[in-house]
Amino acid sequence: MLTISNTVALADWEIDISQIRAQGAGGQNVNKVASAVHLRFDILRSSLPPFYKERLMALSDQRISKDGVVIIKAQRHRTLEANKEEALARLKALIQGAVQQRKVRRPTQPSKGAKRRRVDKKTRKGKTKALRGKVEV
Repeated sequence: MLTISNTVALADWEIDISQIRAQGAGGQNVNKVASAVHLRFDILRSSLPPFYKERLMALSDQRISKDGVVIIKAQRHRTLEANKEEALARLKALIQGAVQQRKVRRPTQPSKGAKRRRVDKKTRKGKTKALRGKVEV
């Protein structure tokens, strides 16, 4: 059972974890031991509240297919158990990040003092550049 928040939890039957062989360097251990993990989670068939499902489906994340299936591959660790834990942690972080409320941005304008300082700086810079001309003898 994966606990997302105080009220939301995912049952074990909703998360499909299969073990695969990891890619990349690692010598004989990588070639003979299936320690990497493929985690599959179907958003639409899950027991998540509708709000969670809507927010997850609205994400533009490459791990979420158009059918609403989240696919996470974990192969960083050497053991199967550590890779399972990492995949579950990444799924939990994805779900929690999707439902997190974003801070509303309120557009602001620069203050009069900031505008004045900007113009003063421009005039000082212009005067400095004006001194770089040819010197008359």
